[in-house]
Amino acid sequence: MSQKPSSIQAVMRGRVPTAGAAQLPAYLSPEACAKAHAFHRSFAQYRPTPLVSLPALAQELGVAHLLVKDESWRFGLNAFKGLGVTYAMACCLCEKAGRPVEEASFEMLRSEEVRRQIGSVTFVTATDGNHGRAVAWAARQLGQKSVVYMPKGASDQRVAAIREAGAEVHVINGNYDEAVRLAEKVARERGWQVMQDTAWEGYTTIPAWIMQGYTTMAAEALGQLAEQFPGKRPTHVFLQAGVGSMAAAVLAWLVQQLGPDYPVTIIAEPHAAACMYLSAQSEGLKAQTAPGDLQTIMAGLACGEPNPLAWGILRDFADAFVSCPDHVAATGMRMLAAPPGSDPRIVSGESGAIGVGLLAAIMQKDEGRLLKKQLGLCKDSVVLCFSTEGDTDREQYRRIVWEGAWPSL
Repeated sequence: MSQKPSSIQAVMRGRVPTAGAAQLPAYLSPEACAKAHAFHRSFAQYRPTPLVSLPALAQELGVAHLLVKDESWRFGLNAFKGLGVTYAMACCLCEKAGRPVEEASFEMLRSEEVRRQIGSVTFVTATDGNHGRAVAWAARQLGQKSVVYMPKGASDQRVAAIREAGAEVHVINGNYDEAVRLAEKVARERGWQVMQDTAWEGYTTIPAWIMQGYTTMAAEALGQLAEQFPGKRPTHVFLQAGVGSMAAAVLAWLVQQLGPDYPVTIIAEPHAAACMYLSAQSEGLKAQTAPGDLQTIMAGLACGEPNPLAWGILRDFADAFVSCPDHVAATGMRMLAAPPGSDPRIVSGESGAIGVGLLAAIMQKDEGRLLKKQLGLCKDSVVLCFSTEGDTDREQYRRIVWEGAWPSL
């Protein structure tokens, strides 16, 4: 964006009738995604992450329920990304081995028999942190290799975590989108396998597999909500977007499971990398690229170019696109770290807390008054947020939560 305003900026899209022209892609059908859910259940590290109810914070914000899916518990990786990567790697290795993924398990794919059959595979990716760590971890678990490219300014802690997980890491003098292009170029030259959750011409199968993997998170959340609050459905969901793959996958699952009355869906992004917001603003609703160096505290959302697979879904089914200043995420982190009353504490990183921070801005700030009315947020609302990462950069987490960096205006 040419300037970075200090307040939230929103584009309302309204609801496209599901019986009309808008259709979800077949690769995100319940049947297709069920294969990913079954695969995730096949390995020992799998546990559903908590769906945390925050009743005191909900009351303070003026909604009936606030539920936060805490992905800091996912596979010991402190973020949700392992869901997509593990399933996409499974599909890729099954394809090479000539085996149906329905018959695959994590143990089978890491067996000596399969590794002898398909040989050594090097997975290469670009990342701001969480995705690369997931690729490195999954590749090591499956007995394969990984190479990770990171943009300039990458956190030393995130670089170290990816190396510790087993990858060869290169920090480039460029932004995230340039790192993606470099990873693709090197893969072509060296015969490596790109493992990226964004798509481009000629590269759509693996991003679709990754998106299928992300739906496990949404399926867990709906099941947990039904157990904790029988008869309740989410009325509003806040989904953060980098390239948009997670947001689109979760939204697709909610649409298919809940039907035409699926929750009002708000897509949240940082001002510095608001490609979805810009796309929603554009004439003809064409995918747009966010310009500049993409510098934001929300490193996991610092993506300038939308995944075209994801944009098609968000364009047709999301209700609002909101571009946020960094202090919105910082406020969300502090609220979750020290919630009121006896609410449980959630350690949520910069990219994980934007949903709660945005909800607070809408419900408590003058700047959110119109958006609150447009979205129908009220004392009866059941709000679902996804905290997609924990304290993946502990130094910055302390600066924000302990020292008050990026204060609310």
